Amino acid sequence: MKQQEPIWTKSFISIFCTNLSIFIVFYGLVATLPLYALDVLSRSDEEAGLLMSIFLLSAIIVRPFTGKLLDIFGKRKMMWLSLVLYLLCTILYYLMHDFQALLVLRFVHGIWFSIITTASGALAADMIPLNRRGAGLGYFAMSTNLGVVLGPFIALFFVQTFSFDMLFIALSVLLVLGSLAALAVPKMEMVSPQPKKKLSLNDFFEGKAMPVAVLGGFFSFTYASVLSYISIYAQGKGLLGLASTFFVVFAAVMLLTRPYTGRIFDEKGPQYIMIPGMVLFFLGLLSLAFMNSGTLFMIAGCFIGLGYGALVPSLQALAIQRTAPERSGYATATFFTFFDLGIALGSYVLGLIAVYFGYQNMYLISGAVVVCILVVYLLLGRKKQVKEEISTK
Repeated sequence: MKQQEPIWTKSFISIFCTNLSIFIVFYGLVATLPLYALDVLSRSDEEAGLLMSIFLLSAIIVRPFTGKLLDIFGKRKMMWLSLVLYLLCTILYYLMHDFQALLVLRFVHGIWFSIITTASGALAADMIPLNRRGAGLGYFAMSTNLGVVLGPFIALFFVQTFSFDMLFIALSVLLVLGSLAALAVPKMEMVSPQPKKKLSLNDFFEGKAMPVAVLGGFFSFTYASVLSYISIYAQGKGLLGLASTFFVVFAAVMLLTRPYTGRIFDEKGPQYIMIPGMVLFFLGLLSLAFMNSGTLFMIAGCFIGLGYGALVPSLQALAIQRTAPERSGYATATFFTFFDLGIALGSYVLGLIAVYFGYQNMYLISGAVVVCILVVYLLLGRKKQVKEEISTK
C-alpha cells in the first residue's frame, strides 16, 4: 500500500499557527467592536454594523490585486509585509476613541487582512500534496475555525472581566506570537506565469474559480447575520453571557467533524458535503430566529458550526482545484473577494433589515437565501449530470 504524503509538516504547522493568530484578532474584534460602538462610543446598531462593512470594503477593493502582488513580490514577502502592518493596526485600536478615526483604522486594517489571508492561504495550498487538497485545506481551515471560537471567547472574556483597552493589548500580544511562528515558513518555489505588457482580467481574477467564488459570496452574505450581529442579538435576548459559549460550540463541532468531511470530500465528491452543509446551516439560522432560551442558542451554534465547517473549506478547495498550481494565489484571492463581498453586503443589508424589521426576520430572511442557494446548487448539479450522461452515449 502506497504511503500518503504527509500534510502536517513543520512548514504547514507554522502557517497554521500564523493564520490562527490572524483570525483570533479578526473574530475577536468582530464580536466586540459592535459592543464598543454601542456602549463606549454611544453609536447606533446600524453604525456598529458599519465597522464590519468598512473593514471588508477595503479588503474587497484590494483582493483582486493580491494575486498579482504575490506573483511580483513573492508570497512569503507579501505575507511578512502585511503581517507587520496588520499588527501595527491592531496595536492602534488602543488609541482609537473617536468613531470616525475608528472607521479609518478599520478600512486600513482590512487592506492588510486581505493580503495576508490571501498569501497564507496560497502558501498553505502550495505545501499540501495535490492528491490531498480537500483534506489539507480542510485542516488548514481549522485554523480559521479555531479563530472563530478563540477570538470571540478571548475578546468577550477581556471585555467582561477587564476592559476594551486590555482586550486590544491582549490581541496585539497574540498576534506577535503568531508572527514569530511565521519565521518557520519557507520560500515556496512555484513556477510563475511570464509577465505581460498589458494587464488583463486574469491578472485580477481566476476565471475557473469564479462560479465557486460567486456561490461562496451568496453563502457569506447569510453568514454575516451571525458574524456581525450575534453578540447584539444575544444581548437583546439577555443571553450575552452565553455568546462566548455559542462560539465554543460553533467551533467544537467544526473541529470534531473536519477530519471526516475532508476525507469524504476527497473520496466521494463535494456534493456529499455541500448539500448536508447547506441544510444544517439553514437549521441553525432557523434556530436563531426562534431562540428563546440558552439551550436553543447552543443548538443553533451546533447546526451553524456543522454547516459552516462543511461548506467554506469545501468551497475554497473547489476553487483551488479548478486551477493550475501556479494560479493558487489568484484562485484564493478570487474566492475571498466574493466571500468578503458577501459578508460586507450582508453586514449592511441585513443590519438594515434588523433595524427596521427585527432580528428574527433578519435570520429568517438569511435562512431563505440559504434555501435558494441549495436549490440553485441542486439544479446546476442536475444539469451537469445530464450533460455527462449525454456525452457518454
